[in-house]
Amino acid sequence: MKRIALTLVASSALLGLCTVTMAQDSVPVAPNNSAINVRDRAPEATTAGEQSSTKSDVALTRKIRRAVVKDSSLSMLAHNVKIVTANGNVILRGPVNTEAEEIVIVSKAKAIAGAGNVDNQLEVKTQ
Repeated sequence: MKRIALTLVASSALLGLCTVTMAQDSVPVAPNNSAINVRDRAPEATTAGEQSSTKSDVALTRKIRRAVVKDSSLSMLAHNVKIVTANGNVILRGPVNTEAEEIVIVSKAKAIAGAGNVDNQLEVKTQ
C-alpha cells in the first residue's frame, strides 16, 4: 500500500513539473494596441489622471459610470470607456463597438451632466 501511495505522489510531482515547463515555454502574444498607446501619449490627450478630485466632479463621473455599466445592452468595451470630469465638464474617450453604443453613452452623459458639458471623443471600433 505504501508503495502505491509513493508511486502516485511521484507521478503527480512529475506531471506537475511537466505542466509548469509547458506553461513557461509558451510565448505570450502582446495585444495590438499600439495605435491607442500612441494616441494617449499626445500632449492634448485627456487621460484618467486629469480627473478632478472635487466631490461634485467625482459624483458626476460616478453617476455617468453607473448609468453606462447598468445598461446591459452595451458591450464590455462600451462599459469601459473613459469618463473624465473636471469643473463639471465631462470628456468621453475610448472605443465602442457600434455607433448605437456611442449614441447611448453620449445621451446618458448629457442627461446627467447637461448637453453643453459633454465632449464626445468616443471612437467606433472598425473591423
